[in-house]
Amino acid sequence: MIRFKSIATRVISLHVIAIGITSICMPLALYWLLSSTANDLHHRALREYAATIAQYLVPQPGGGWALDLPAGLRELYSESYGRLGYAVLDSGGGVLFSSLDDGEAIFPNDRRAAPEQFLETRRGSAVIYGASLAETIGGQTVWIQVAQDLAHRDVLIDDIVADFFPRVGWITLPILLLLLMIDILIFRRALRPVLQASQTAETIGPARTEVRLPTQGMPREIPPLVKAVNQALDRLERGFRTQREFTADAAHELRTPLAILRARIDTLENKAVSEALRQDIAGMSRIVSQLLDIAELESFAVDPEEKADLQSVAAEVVAFIAPLAVAQGKDIALGGAKDPVWIKGNPEALFQAIRNLAENAISHTPPGTTVEIEVAESGVLRVLDDGPGVAESERELIFRRFWRRDRRRTGNAGLGLSIVSRIVEAHAGSIAVENRASGGAVFSLRFARAA
Repeated sequence: MIRFKSIATRVISLHVIAIGITSICMPLALYWLLSSTANDLHHRALREYAATIAQYLVPQPGGGWALDLPAGLRELYSESYGRLGYAVLDSGGGVLFSSLDDGEAIFPNDRRAAPEQFLETRRGSAVIYGASLAETIGGQTVWIQVAQDLAHRDVLIDDIVADFFPRVGWITLPILLLLLMIDILIFRRALRPVLQASQTAETIGPARTEVRLPTQGMPREIPPLVKAVNQALDRLERGFRTQREFTADAAHELRTPLAILRARIDTLENKAVSEALRQDIAGMSRIVSQLLDIAELESFAVDPEEKADLQSVAAEVVAFIAPLAVAQGKDIALGGAKDPVWIKGNPEALFQAIRNLAENAISHTPPGTTVEIEVAESGVLRVLDDGPGVAESERELIFRRFWRRDRRRTGNAGLGLSIVSRIVEAHAGSIAVENRASGGAVFSLRFARAA
């Protein structure tokens, strides 16, 4: 099969195919044109027949009508001739004159709803087609019906219209279908490299900044665009790397001064001031640790073969968080599955995500209440608290970095939930939040079960 290297060549080739399709469609257009022209000629002839009858229709002084057709016209419209017929009706629908032997109207069901109508009826085995036209003569309106047996229409026009399409149509449809199949194959083959590049582009993200679009097999007009996109991705990768390195370096550099500051605070004689400063240092240390976590998560990816016991990780989190909860007069409990719940994931990253959720729940729940962690066998982990809940308008915002509902609170940079969201995203899982009917919030993490 010929492989075109240029889009212009492909367009020309497709244009040739379009010309072929047009040449096939022309018989259909000719058929429609012939049929339309034949109908127009027939309607024009029917109008002329009606106008001829109207010429010989004369109103009488006493209110009647007279119709004196020449002998030739009477013979032409006679029923024995069988080709043409006429009938004249008054405004009330009564038959004044008729060429039929029974003196009836040609179209008995003519409702005379419009000044000009084209109607069809049957008389015996014959199909009668004609017109019903309103004519105003001497200030009075009459309806002239003229009709023709379709068996006696112009033989040449009928033969052209009736025979043209069957003779050409039987071969046109298969050719059109064949051209359609060829057209689909051409487009799919021509666009395959572009579609493959689009699929590759969908995989590029903050966690996979090293991926580049391929240029092999592309039409000659596309590689310059692909190269420009790849160069832009190179610049973005350098920017991401610089940002990650800056965050990690800044966090590392802050740890030493914080440690020195903590040591000096411990030497203060005023214990109340020392304790307050120590809490501030603890909050700052937590923010620094979260910044380091964010820097590491930017390039974090889960091994597809790695798996973790969700129930065991949750139990470790409960044991780790319990002292913090007790110190604040709160409880933390683990419920749900008792047996291992194996999911696809990294145990350390999952521990960090569940820990952040648990700490967030403890910080928002009042003293004397319990934070519950439930693990379902389906791979869903839920963290429930008795806090104020999360407004529906904030359920998307809380997972953004540095977003805080109350910016006056110290020791919280709004990074915990964004870290949870990034870890869940790396595990191809989902996170949702809703409010409990009894008050409080429920955070649900859903992961894929491991085989």
